[in-house]
Amino acid sequence: MFTSPNLNYALLAPILIVLAGALLGVGVEAFARKELRAPLQLGIALLSVAAAFLQLMRVRDQRSITAAIDSFSFDGATVFMQAAILVLSFFAILLISDGGNFTAQASAIPGSEDEHSSIAEGKSQTEVFPLTLFAISGMMLFPAATDLITLFVALEVLSLPLYLMAGLSRRRRLLSQEAALKYFLLGAYSSAFFLFGGAFLYGYSGSLSLNSIAIAISSNTGNDIFLLLGIVFLMVGLLFKIGAVPFHAWTPDVYQGAPTPITGFMAACTKIAAIGAMLRIFYVALAGDQVQWRPIVTVISIVTMLVGAIAAMSQRDVKRTLAFSSIAHAGFLLTGIVALNQSGLKASLFYLVAYGFATIGAFAVVTLVRDSAGEVTDINRWVGLGKKSPLIAGSFCLFLLSFGGIPLTSGFIAKFSIFTAAYESGNTSVVVFGVLTSAIALFFYLRVIVMLFFTEPKSDAVTVSVPSVKVSFVVAASVIVTILLGVYPSLLLNSAQTFATFLR
Repeated sequence: MFTSPNLNYALLAPILIVLAGALLGVGVEAFARKELRAPLQLGIALLSVAAAFLQLMRVRDQRSITAAIDSFSFDGATVFMQAAILVLSFFAILLISDGGNFTAQASAIPGSEDEHSSIAEGKSQTEVFPLTLFAISGMMLFPAATDLITLFVALEVLSLPLYLMAGLSRRRRLLSQEAALKYFLLGAYSSAFFLFGGAFLYGYSGSLSLNSIAIAISSNTGNDIFLLLGIVFLMVGLLFKIGAVPFHAWTPDVYQGAPTPITGFMAACTKIAAIGAMLRIFYVALAGDQVQWRPIVTVISIVTMLVGAIAAMSQRDVKRTLAFSSIAHAGFLLTGIVALNQSGLKASLFYLVAYGFATIGAFAVVTLVRDSAGEVTDINRWVGLGKKSPLIAGSFCLFLLSFGGIPLTSGFIAKFSIFTAAYESGNTSVVVFGVLTSAIALFFYLRVIVMLFFTEPKSDAVTVSVPSVKVSFVVAASVIVTILLGVYPSLLLNSAQTFATFLR
């Protein structure tokens, strides 16, 4: 006889609220008048995220592995990562709503790609808000899923809207659409690898549940070749989402081509979801087979850090530079997986929040640097910006210093914590390369700071547009959090310690 599934709607409510907001946004896009769409969509998006966060705080002390038929685990790590995604998404939505990158330019050079954009002058692309909410719902489910089918569904729910959002830039339409196409094609391949890995793990354990896979590994009853192939193929799908080497080729192109607010949203929130899912898979399902996968992850972590730091030094586009910086940080975050201990989980949670705020702030600054034609990302034209707008340039420098791990910033505490966890687990090689890579990356960050503050501006130098209240709030909040977590890290480290648990 068919029995209805047992669902704990109170624990699932944060995700359901965001999904409901996305569906309501679709209705607004279909039936509301054009002049009402923008304020309605913004209000729905912000209220949905805020309501989901309040519901999450209301049930944060509850714990369950049966909230959705053993496919969803509501534990400490889930609460922490969902809260981080919602908070960062709130700031990202404010940045997206500023709209500069979604509206066609007032003037266009005849024959250029922007000439065709001018037809839609003044019309904002409000469909970005329900797409953002759909992506957020997938991000919230991804690190909480405890079986491979739910993981795949969450992966697609968060990925498909991002493929579309990457192509929404009207200022650089061809570059943006090229980025979206690359992201979609490579993302489809990574999803196929993820499914292939799940099939091998099912063949090994006879189950799609992470806990059942862990039991099968501990009892050693399956085919070890299936297990190794399943781990490798599953890793390909997950490493693509965080932009780790050798699955990083899409990252600089997509970061450069996508609208800058979307890039900030992707860089901050997608990394939390993907790293959170990897942490759960390796800490819960595959911990018993660490002898096989740990050397692989260690090598990937080291190579990712080196490639990201070295490649960033040769970039001349700010967004591509931040893309390679993101790749390097993916390598740093992989050390938390290599550590495979409580300290590693705690440090990873802290790192994700610290990196997320610095990233949102950095891309918010990028949206403000413009010339008569619009946004400028050529780093050579940023020369002397600190003399024209010291507050904005100083904020950007603070975020760069945090990325570099300079003391009194959140990035320093994040790197120190995650390297300490790796050292405690005996993985000294990844710590040595991590410190070396940080020094290499710091050289470039300091070179940018010298260009901004200690070099005379050129004749074609850019200006900083007057930031709106929303963008000012995003930048100010990011600066405050970056400094506060660097000076008083216990404000977040204690919470990370409390919530750094996985139910099994």
